Amino acid sequence: MARSANVMVRVEPDVKEKAEMVMSQLGLSASTAINLFYRQMIVERGLPFKPSTAREFKPLNEMTKAEFDERMAVGYTQAVNGRVRPASDVFNDLLEGLGDA
Repeated sequence: MARSANVMVRVEPDVKEKAEMVMSQLGLSASTAINLFYRQMIVERGLPFKPSTAREFKPLNEMTKAEFDERMAVGYTQAVNGRVRPASDVFNDLLEGLGDA
């Protein structure tokens, strides 16, 4: 079994709660999620996302009906054109990337 190291961080309580809710829905522990994040940093040789102040997507509560309808139309078009992957495949790819985590 691989040795492990501790990571201690401070986060805002509401951020922690929301993140833990997402992790729970994905069936991930905080340790597994952090391990995945670290491994992706290694693969990417940097952050596994592009830091930006621009928001590509608005939260639902900030969208107008027209903006929401447009987003749904884009998603529908992608689905109809086969631009989809089963969630199980995506999660399996992520878990395979964890290796012996």
